[in-house]
Amino acid sequence: MALLLAWALVACSLVSCSRDANAPVSRSSDAPTGLVTVSGDDRMARTLTWQAPVVTLPVEPTAPKDAAVRASVDRFPVAHKRAAAALADGQLYADGASAIPIYMALLKQAPDDTVAQAGLQRALTALLAMGATALDAADDDIAALRDAHQIAAVARTTAPTDKAVQDYLRQVDRADQLWDLNRQAEEDISAGRLGESGGGALAILRSILHLKPHQARALQGLAAVESGMLRRADAAGLRGDFIAADRWIAMAARVRPGSTTTVADARTRMAVMRSARIEQLHDEGMRALLQRTGIAFARGKLAEILRIAVPGDPVAAELQQRIELAAHYGLFRPGQSFTDGLKLGARGPTLLVVPHGGFRMGAKDGEDDSDDEKPAHYVRFDRGYAMARTEITVDQFREFVQSSGYRPTATRRGYSMVYEERSGNFVRRNGIDWQSTYDGARAGDDLPVVHVSARDAEAYADWLSGQSGQHYRLPSEAEFEYALRAGHSMIFPWGGGAPVAGAGNLTGSRDVSPGGRHWSDAFRGFGDGFWGPAPVGHFDANAYGLHDLAGNVSEWVGDCWHDGYRRAPDDGASWLNPGCQMRVVRGGSWASAPSQTRSAWRAPVGADTTNARTGFRVVRQL
Repeated sequence: MALLLAWALVACSLVSCSRDANAPVSRSSDAPTGLVTVSGDDRMARTLTWQAPVVTLPVEPTAPKDAAVRASVDRFPVAHKRAAAALADGQLYADGASAIPIYMALLKQAPDDTVAQAGLQRALTALLAMGATALDAADDDIAALRDAHQIAAVARTTAPTDKAVQDYLRQVDRADQLWDLNRQAEEDISAGRLGESGGGALAILRSILHLKPHQARALQGLAAVESGMLRRADAAGLRGDFIAADRWIAMAARVRPGSTTTVADARTRMAVMRSARIEQLHDEGMRALLQRTGIAFARGKLAEILRIAVPGDPVAAELQQRIELAAHYGLFRPGQSFTDGLKLGARGPTLLVVPHGGFRMGAKDGEDDSDDEKPAHYVRFDRGYAMARTEITVDQFREFVQSSGYRPTATRRGYSMVYEERSGNFVRRNGIDWQSTYDGARAGDDLPVVHVSARDAEAYADWLSGQSGQHYRLPSEAEFEYALRAGHSMIFPWGGGAPVAGAGNLTGSRDVSPGGRHWSDAFRGFGDGFWGPAPVGHFDANAYGLHDLAGNVSEWVGDCWHDGYRRAPDDGASWLNPGCQMRVVRGGSWASAPSQTRSAWRAPVGADTTNARTGFRVVRQL
């Protein structure tokens, strides 16, 4: 009956006739109006418009003229076949060759045509099934929602009073509401209106799930709200506000009560952040204790730790003990040896605290020197500093490369300078990098790393800083010379004249290469048993407990090259120029002439230079 009412409302334009196709169809006062009121507002009623395409029904010329009124299937057999074929192909409403317009045109001509009525009912059923498929995807697919709208317009025009059509129209209306609600919730999430104080995205998403439980898009919105709250918890944790962080995590836990993994992960992450913050506060307090007025600052850090730590936290107890000790003794003492723990679980280089003090830096009058080492000038360190006991080893540098993914200079360009036994010279060779020793062979783990540039050395120091939370860097020239002299002002680090036994890995006349070569310029009568770098720490330490400053390998320092010391800093800081390409190398090496092992010796070297004679060590700020 609903379909009989529907086709009766279709305009004359469905068939070829003389009536204006756009003229309204007259209806009795009790005839269906074609307007369906659905839940929500009337937006759907305004948009559900579909004009049925024009259909021309071919009439069989052989139909008997004197016969009684015949069924349209007899009068229009071709049209019936076309409609059935279109229905079978799923061609329902797009044009005049589609099933629904043809069946509606047939019923316009023969309202009692039961075959056309049944065909139109089947087409309507297929149309609503197509609409249901579109609605299934319409939660997060605007194209599917538009398809659902178009199908609703066709269904509403075809059978406005049909119960299934009215149900479908209500479903489309609800899909519209859900889409608008989801869009508003997503806008609120983007704007940070999560709903922690009521309203906002959280309230909207819960209203969506009330209308349509388990809707995937709304559930994703809840996950986004939860994630937003956990991000705020992380931000609060990074600020050290763990009270706020715990509050945000608690709110996030109520968003999706059945989903505990992300909240549990957040609690674990917050515990790590809290521990890291406690460690950071501890380290800040420890560093403050090295300053004359730092005890009050350190006590403030302790108070902050106690505010966020659980009772009996060992880090808090240790800092409290250190504060008490610092009030009398300070955190470090000259000559103290220590290492810093690294995030990767290893320990940093062994460091020695160099006592603060002053010295006269540069060459004395009468030395076999150059103007680059003058004028001698007084430098004073107001504070001590910690210097690596030895040069950085191959094994230590390997930890850096593997942990950070850094590609050192020689590795990137594929070559470095090595010692060639055949010629007795240093030559460029491909395939050499930090893993190689002086002659290109594989380097042992305990050898000083060579074939590294100044930039590589600084990258290692920066990595140590990040790993330890302390400030590592290359020593300044002043710090290097001060540590090398270790309290005396003689020409050589060991004093005057030839080196004593155990002084270091230096060039001596008794040294012999694997091929039987001897040095042409060496300390007479001296031999150390090595041709090439020796394992670090093999020779005697100096008065400050430091090894190999006088020999083994020369070392990069933090300064840019200057042709002399005029206007040099007098506080021991590195002398820098932005973007400088020439850097300073200090200290003798296994292949240095005696004049290059003097305490004041210095040389300019390009920052990207790599060779078999230069390594480095680091210092740490106290």
